[in-house]
Amino acid sequence: MNVSITNLFKVPEIRSKILITLGLLLIYRIGFYIPLPGVNAAAVLDRMGESQEGFGRLFGMMNVLTGGSLQSATLFSLGVMPYISASIIFSLMTKAVPALEKIAKEGASGQRKINQYTRLATVLICLVQSWFVIGGSLSGEGNELLHKGVDQWFGVYTIVVMVSLTAGTMFIMWLGEQITENGIGNGISLIIMAGIISNLGPALSSMFSNAGTDTGVWQSLLMFIGAWGVTVIAVVFMTKAQRRIPIQQAKQARGREVYGGQKTYLPFKVNQAGVMPIIFGSALLMIPAMLGTAFGVTFLEQSFGAQNGFWFVLTFAALIYFFAFFWTSMMFQPNEIAKNLQEGGSFIPGIRPGKPTALFLEQTMVRITLAGSTFLAAIAVMPSLIGSTGNSSSMVLIYFMSGTSILIVVGVALDMVEKIQGLLVMRNYEGAMSEGGTAGPGQAANATSGWGRRSNSPQP
Repeated sequence: MNVSITNLFKVPEIRSKILITLGLLLIYRIGFYIPLPGVNAAAVLDRMGESQEGFGRLFGMMNVLTGGSLQSATLFSLGVMPYISASIIFSLMTKAVPALEKIAKEGASGQRKINQYTRLATVLICLVQSWFVIGGSLSGEGNELLHKGVDQWFGVYTIVVMVSLTAGTMFIMWLGEQITENGIGNGISLIIMAGIISNLGPALSSMFSNAGTDTGVWQSLLMFIGAWGVTVIAVVFMTKAQRRIPIQQAKQARGREVYGGQKTYLPFKVNQAGVMPIIFGSALLMIPAMLGTAFGVTFLEQSFGAQNGFWFVLTFAALIYFFAFFWTSMMFQPNEIAKNLQEGGSFIPGIRPGKPTALFLEQTMVRITLAGSTFLAAIAVMPSLIGSTGNSSSMVLIYFMSGTSILIVVGVALDMVEKIQGLLVMRNYEGAMSEGGTAGPGQAANATSGWGRRSNSPQP
């Protein structure tokens, strides 16, 4: 189905959803211009731009994912990362803890309980992360990041900032829920996508401004654009790629009629784990660099503090493989699928029902996960292999071109296009139904849809 911008705004329902989504995203961006009380935003910006190792690299990645708010010390500094962390934790716990798994299987009421637990966990994570932000960046004697006089009431100021950062994250959660209910697409995913893309424009403008004095900037920019284009094509291909396993339904005779015998497919996504292995690997890989910086361990600081180091690339790829298989094994249950197929009277041609079917599905998923994890490792370490020039604009481009950013942006864009197409299909379906219902006996043949004409034709 061809989707154009003019056709989208001609449909009142879709137009209202698009405007609501854009309006809520605009409110989200306004929060980036509300600074934290008592913080010297210019000093924070200078400090984060100087350090590109250890904590500086950690803040650089989090700054891109939160839309630049962490670097400018604003009300939305924590972004949606605490909520994402809480969601990942409860996604794993619902598979590992029997009590939570029982609650999750209760349907809508159970899902509401899980969502409530996730929100409470988000509050706790926000408080912990905000305390680390204050203790690691804003505290210390002679600190120029705070205005004069704030250090005299630092205890009360810490509580105020922790509450402010937590309230900002909870407000972002509320905006995401409103976008999901009244807008188009998943609200939290759109917020993350907006935060990632928001840093691309300033980074490109900074590189273009330096192009007149540095001839190597154009070469770096062309290399970034070429690699990014190839990566986007590969991500779209792997996101849509499926392994379709044929399913045959058993034939059943009822009187003189024979039912069943149809052939369907069981689709398995090649990239079953999505972006989760990269998120887990990135989070764990920050620990050695931070420990090396804190305790003065030269090997850890030099090996894991630089993105293009040998041990960094090797460890990152190994963690991606490990978490890809771990996440898939937690979410994929071949025994339940085999049991459901057997109870429904379906089977895989050439495979006996029951345990052989579960073993076949498990072996198939292992091979698929191996291909998917190899793809994730390749696009995740590609920015590290390209390297960086050391300036902040290049760092932003590298993080934007990283596996996490591209998977999020491409995945959210594809999901939004599919939902818009679904709304258009539903509108056309309702229009055809209304035309078929209001048309008279002599006008039934003039229905606009092909299936409408067939439905009004005499049945044999």
